[in-house]
Amino acid sequence: MSTPTANILVVEDEGSIASFVSLYLKNAGYGVRTAATGGDALARVAEEMPSLIVLDLMLPDIDGIEVCRRIRQSSDVLTARDEDVDKIIGLEVGADDYLTKPFNPRELVARVKSILRRAAPDRRERETEVIVHGDLRVDSGRREVTVGDEEVQLAPKEFDLLWELLDHRGLVLTRDQLLERVWGYTFAGDTRTVDVHVRQLRRKLGDASPIVTVWGVGYKVSPAKDARKEKTKT
Repeated sequence: MSTPTANILVVEDEGSIASFVSLYLKNAGYGVRTAATGGDALARVAEEMPSLIVLDLMLPDIDGIEVCRRIRQSSDVLTARDEDVDKIIGLEVGADDYLTKPFNPRELVARVKSILRRAAPDRRERETEVIVHGDLRVDSGRREVTVGDEEVQLAPKEFDLLWELLDHRGLVLTRDQLLERVWGYTFAGDTRTVDVHVRQLRRKLGDASPIVTVWGVGYKVSPAKDARKEKTKT
């Protein structure tokens, strides 16, 4: 049985960029639609939710950041813009990734493949692992995070990053290792992506955050007396 083709919406007001991005994505086997404005993008999302959205931040009507906020709950979003401040803002409002202009279209395709691969549901029956670390409880099957009795809402990559660090307690993971394991890059990535997500995790988890910075190296998880891993059937 063949795998359904992922549909990608490219939101870009510069026609030349939209054309070559679409060409590379189509050559990679994806279905592609385009939108030149934020309003057009929101209308297309309402009409048919795409598998992924490649979203520019500078649009002629609705700012790309606002578009990202509105659609983030139901779609993985890859943003592209050319200034550092926009990289950080884009990640903080829920984008899964970003690329700066000008960018290598092959790298764009590689990152799109990575995001879609990690977002694909696993329909097989499997064991679900739960990690308990102090007041923090992380359920991999339900993708739920709780601190005490309170659930904490994390973006997909925030969850994946937290799980990766907790699953390697006792080890220091470099930013490059985290980029490879969580984002799946096959191209050299900007490690600032990791730093922004760590900052978001610390903000959301508060005092329950177990993430410790190892200066000049990367991140690790602080020890907890009751740290353990459990397995249940799903």
